[in-house]
Amino acid sequence: MTSYPVNMDITPEVEAFFDEPTNTISYVVKDPTSDSCAIIDSVMDLDYAAGRITHVSADRMIDFVIHHGLKLEWIIETHVHADHLSAAPYIQQELGGKIGVGEGIMVIQETFGKIFNEGTEFQRDGSQFDALFKDGDTYSIGNMQAFAMFTPGHTPACMVHVMGNVAFAGDTLFMPDGGSARADFPGGDAGVLYDSIMSVLSLPDEMRLFMCHDYGPNGRTIAWETSVAEQKASNIHVGGDKTKEDFVKFRTERDAQLAMPKLIIPSLQVNMRAGEVPTDEDGNPMLKVPVNGL
Repeated sequence: MTSYPVNMDITPEVEAFFDEPTNTISYVVKDPTSDSCAIIDSVMDLDYAAGRITHVSADRMIDFVIHHGLKLEWIIETHVHADHLSAAPYIQQELGGKIGVGEGIMVIQETFGKIFNEGTEFQRDGSQFDALFKDGDTYSIGNMQAFAMFTPGHTPACMVHVMGNVAFAGDTLFMPDGGSARADFPGGDAGVLYDSIMSVLSLPDEMRLFMCHDYGPNGRTIAWETSVAEQKASNIHVGGDKTKEDFVKFRTERDAQLAMPKLIIPSLQVNMRAGEVPTDEDGNPMLKVPVNGL
């Protein structure tokens, strides 16, 4: 396994923003020794039936950054989301910062570029993003060093981002009573996902883990923070004595019963472009619906 530069002595300030329509949690993460910050997994609001995009969710985070006099340095996508649209370019326009994603984005672009019948003008080299992270890559938020862990399985582009004693898990893990994300999207693999989860759970037990989604299983209050120790002990899919074979069998059977996310068609088209909405030949924002293509 890659030797990661873990530093548990740094405690970033984390502010969570819950988006109820998509059950997404976005974050503003501040370096404790400066005014620098990053935004993790932002949401752009879409009324799919009306074909209308707004930025209420993103504006909440923008207002928070401005109100607290922060400097936005990074806009991080933990993966190419299939259940919500990213607000990264809108936030970048308002506050600056670099947009970063895992280098596996190129696999996503190649796969879904074909499904959505994108032309040759659609670049499949990740150039829509400012930074493409490899496993173990480091970057700075003010005086705080952060690093990226390659955690494929849910998608080929999933990364967990670690900043001091906190880690942003994306869809690699859910809360302990939520388990894990599906692994049946193109490029997904349940066995690979298990290995990725084990890599995350090899971080220090005290590492705070922040989720990208929560659905309040069994009616409990929405939650988004747990720890490596709690996940190892009680995650319903991988905790305790559950083996890789147990996980793959469960995950494969479970995924076969799941419907596609409601916003998967618009989300993939937008998010593989770093949050930019595709346009038609006249420059008008336009989304495609592939029939029997997913």
